[in-house]
Amino acid sequence: MALQLRRKIDQYLEKWKNNPDRLPLIVKGARQIGKTFSIENFAKSYKSFVEINFITSPEYKTIFEHGFSAVDVVKQISMINPKFEFIENDTLIFFDELQACPNCATSLKFFALDKKYDVICSGSLMGLNYQEIDSVSVGYKIDYEMYSLDFEEFLWAKGYSGTQIGDLFENMKLLQPFTATAMDVMMQNFKDYILVGGMPQVVKMFVGQNNFSGILDAQRALLRAYAEDITKYAVGLDKAKVRNVYENIPAFLAKENKKFQISKIAHGARNREYVGVVDWLNDAGIVNICYCLDLPEMPFKGNYNPQNYKLYFRDTGLLIASLDDEAQADLRANKNFNTYKGAVYENIVADMLVKSGYPLYYYKNAKGTLEMDFFVRDADSVVPVEVKASDNSTPSLNTLINSDKYPDIKYGIKLCHKNIGFNGKFYTFPYFTAFLLKKYMIWRIEGKALTLC
Repeated sequence: MALQLRRKIDQYLEKWKNNPDRLPLIVKGARQIGKTFSIENFAKSYKSFVEINFITSPEYKTIFEHGFSAVDVVKQISMINPKFEFIENDTLIFFDELQACPNCATSLKFFALDKKYDVICSGSLMGLNYQEIDSVSVGYKIDYEMYSLDFEEFLWAKGYSGTQIGDLFENMKLLQPFTATAMDVMMQNFKDYILVGGMPQVVKMFVGQNNFSGILDAQRALLRAYAEDITKYAVGLDKAKVRNVYENIPAFLAKENKKFQISKIAHGARNREYVGVVDWLNDAGIVNICYCLDLPEMPFKGNYNPQNYKLYFRDTGLLIASLDDEAQADLRANKNFNTYKGAVYENIVADMLVKSGYPLYYYKNAKGTLEMDFFVRDADSVVPVEVKASDNSTPSLNTLINSDKYPDIKYGIKLCHKNIGFNGKFYTFPYFTAFLLKKYMIWRIEGKALTLC
């Protein structure tokens, strides 16, 4: 029996269905992350399921030509396929590949007002002009952005229960170090997750065979598919420039400062020639952008330089797959990330933070003497998060906490290959707990944290 992955969207969809005031739902996300499968699986809870894919069945693009009301749309669908059943209050209509038929978004208002049928739309962010869709359906739909599997979902796939994962959080709350066994096992799971990533197809392959055979080939096939989709969907932009940025991400992450610089990706390249390229890659769900703060203080929004940023792959498994053959051989044979070590750990933490709901910001002062990888926040303070690929000292973290120049910073967090601890200034957590950081910060905000003294 094929492995069926448990996803966080499953619980969200159940809550959505149980809400008497539910609106049509748009599930957004990058290609091949499991959107369609999750929705089709959820559809089993309805008596009737009407699935329309605007790419594989383009004839359905005409269903809006005679009006956008629910009655008219249902009538036109039935004309094309009279076998579809429309049972009031127990039918899910699923419009897939929404980007191929933007007119569909206009009908969402009328389905919301009609209330007889539940409607879910899904589309690849790569080809989805979401600003246009939002403008015609705002107030009459809700959105859910889906990602590849996060580390918790990866642990579910490997058979870990919610109780076992909850125990990890209890250790964090109590500042109780993990046992040697728990530490070793979870670090191994974390390293597996780095290499495998969260793309469902790849995770199923890895868990099913319990080894890495064929994993790299599957990941590189996904990379090629993304590159081909850039050529297909990057409308209004120079597609060669989009691919140039996309393909140069690993090279910049390998550098010490990891800052992405347009001027260095091609001879004579200028920022003005690449306007919109990075934003498109971000909107398409391919990269995560980490902006440099002007100052490490609140609020984050409006306090950053949009021209100063780092780019991370949104799935670290795809970063690993993008490395050259020599790096791959070293990695597989010796478990050595070599020059990419810092990049890999930063990328995986960035991905885990984004999947937890955090925007990404970093800081580097003008002299280059002070730098911090990421920032989160609690109720009244900015919390620097340092990612250490080795067990080196943390001068920047100590400076940010100790200096009177940064009054918003009261304590920090260090993520590394070490057990749980607190030295009075910053918390030390193992890398694999990064997916729990947001939950931990919420717990602190609710006033349940241990005192800092």
